[in-house]
Amino acid sequence: MNQISLFDIAPGGNAGQGGAMGAAALSGPLADRLRPAALDEYVGQQHLLGPGKILRQLLERDQIPSMIFWGPPGVGKTTLASIIANRTRSAFVNFSAVTSGIKEIKEIMNRAQENRAYGVRTLVFVDEIHRFNKAQQDAFLPFVERGSITLIGATTENPSFEINAALLSRCKVFVLKELTCEDLTGLLSRALTDRRSFGSSTVHMESSLLSVIAAFADGDARTALNTLEMAVLNGEIAPDGSVTVTEETLEQCLGKKTLLYDKKGEEHYNLISALHKSMRNCDPDAAVYWLARMLEAGEDPLFIARRLIRFASEDVGLADPQALPLAVAAYQACHFNGMPECDLNLTQAVVYLSLAPRSNALYRAYGAAREDAMTRLNQPVPLVIRNAPTDLMEELHYGEGYVYAHDTREKMARMTCLPEDLKERRYYLPTEEGAERIQKERLERSRAFRLGDRTGRDDSASDEEYPDSPQS
Repeated sequence: MNQISLFDIAPGGNAGQGGAMGAAALSGPLADRLRPAALDEYVGQQHLLGPGKILRQLLERDQIPSMIFWGPPGVGKTTLASIIANRTRSAFVNFSAVTSGIKEIKEIMNRAQENRAYGVRTLVFVDEIHRFNKAQQDAFLPFVERGSITLIGATTENPSFEINAALLSRCKVFVLKELTCEDLTGLLSRALTDRRSFGSSTVHMESSLLSVIAAFADGDARTALNTLEMAVLNGEIAPDGSVTVTEETLEQCLGKKTLLYDKKGEEHYNLISALHKSMRNCDPDAAVYWLARMLEAGEDPLFIARRLIRFASEDVGLADPQALPLAVAAYQACHFNGMPECDLNLTQAVVYLSLAPRSNALYRAYGAAREDAMTRLNQPVPLVIRNAPTDLMEELHYGEGYVYAHDTREKMARMTCLPEDLKERRYYLPTEEGAERIQKERLERSRAFRLGDRTGRDDSASDEEYPDSPQS
C-alpha cells in the first residue's frame, strides 16, 4: 500500500500523543494555516511565476504595477497578493468588496497617503472587486493615478465587463488558471507533513485518496485542503493515537462514492473511447452511462465537450449540419455553467449525436488529402489560380485564364484547381445519409460541369430551366 504518513513533526512531540486531537490545538481552517508566505511555497501559475515569466520579473525588479487577478475561486489570488506585499515591503490592506463601501475606501486612502509621507508603499487588495459599483471603483482612480496606492483586485468575472474602463486601463490584468490535479495532489501531500497542519498527529492515508480529493476539488485549493481536514478529523483513531483515513471515510466526507479515476491514466482513455464508440454505434443509453461515469469521477466537462465537437465532424459531418453547432453550444454551456449544472447540457449533446445520421466522409476526405499533401510536397499551385500582384508575375502567366466564379451564370468555372498530377483525385466522397445526400447531388453536378459534361444543357439556357443547379 502506497502511503504518505506524518510522524513526530512537533518539537519534542511523540507519535501517538494527542492523535487526531493534535489538530484541535491549531486554530483556524487548514487552508488558512497553510497559506504560503513566500513564492517558493506557492502552488501553480507557473505561466506567470515561472523563471523568466512576466510577473516574477516584475517582483524581482520590485516594479509592481496596479493589477487585476482574474481567475476561478481557490487558485491563490489573495495569497499571491499577500506574498507580493511581503516581498515588496509594502503595507498590506485586505478588504472585501462585499462588506466595504466608499467610507471604508476613503479611510484606507487617507491611511495610504500618510504611509506615503513616511516612504511606505501601500498595497490595497480588493477581493471580488467586480462587486463594487461604478462610484466605488471610481473612488480608487485618483489614488491609483497618483501612485498613492498599488491596487490589486481579484475577480472571478471577466474584467472587461465588470471593471470600469478608466480603472482597468491603469491596471495590468493577469489571468490565473485552475490548479491541476498534480498541483493539488502535491499541495495535499505537503499538508500531511507540514507542522502547521495536524499538530503532532500521525496520519496514514493512501496517496490514491489524495488524488480523489484533488479531482473532487476541481482546481480549488481551498476546497481540497478543507476536504482533507474533514477527512483527517473524521479518520479512524488507533490505540496508539494515529489516524487512518480510509476510502469509506472519504466517501462520507465527499457525500458520494469515490470513483478512483486517473485523468491521465489508462482508464481515462478507456472511458472516453467507450463514450465515443457508444455514440458511433447509435447507442444513447450506453453513451449516457459512460458520460455519467466520467463526470461523477471528476472528469473535466470541457474535455468531454471538446471530444463531442470532434465527434460531430468525424462521425456525423454533413449528414446532419446541425451536429457541429450543437456540440459547440454544449461546450459553451459547460464553460458558462460548470459542474454539476452542465451535466444535462452534455447529456443533450450526447443523445443528439448518438441518434444523428452517420457519415465519416469528412474524416476520410481529410485523411486522403493529408496523405497526398505529406507525400507530394512539391506539387506546384496551378498558374491559373495564382495571384499576379506584379508585372513580372503577369509575364510569367500567373492568373492567366482565371475566371471569377461569381461572374458566371453557374457560379463556377471550368478550370482545374488541383495540381496537374492530382487533378483526377477525389477526396470528399459523400454518402447517402441524411442531409449529405443533398451535398452528394450538388457535388456530382459541380464535378460534371467542371469536366465539361453539361448533360445536354445549352449555354443559352436560363436558370429557371435548371432549378437544381449547383448553387441552388
